[in-house]
Amino acid sequence: MRIEEIASKALEKVNGDRYLLSNILFTRINELSRGAKPLVNKDVKIHKLSDIALLEVAEEKISLDKVEDAKN
Repeated sequence: MRIEEIASKALEKVNGDRYLLSNILFTRINELSRGAKPLVNKDVKIHKLSDIALLEVAEEKISLDKVEDAKN
């Protein structure tokens, strides 16, 4: 699947709210950069963290609720 298709699917998961999507991605990328394991079958040494986080949202592996729970 192309990154444009993944981004479109991820945007659908947040009801088209680009601001919300960017906040979720920022938080998740930060977690991944600190050593969190990806929730999708991608290697952080090969793939960009932003692509991994976007795919996690698109596949509903991560959402705002899950991000907020991880902070607490």
